[in-house]
Amino acid sequence: MSVSDQSDSIILQVNGESRICRPTTLPQFLQQIGMNPRLVAVEYNGEILHRQFWDETVMVEGDRLEIVTIVGGG
Repeated sequence: MSVSDQSDSIILQVNGESRICRPTTLPQFLQQIGMNPRLVAVEYNGEILHRQFWDETVMVEGDRLEIVTIVGGG
């Protein structure tokens, strides 16, 4: 990122690691980091975030996400 890009960037904690990104909705953020939003569960700031709220959840500075991939099988 250039210096001008960093001025409107935020830092998130994702699975215990810091990530720099621009403020965006949760589904857009998941796609940016290469995850399929349909195949993950998300804990947002210590609470499981129900999928119905994902589109209205905008990431802000200091948010903490724990992202778990859903694996099928039997």
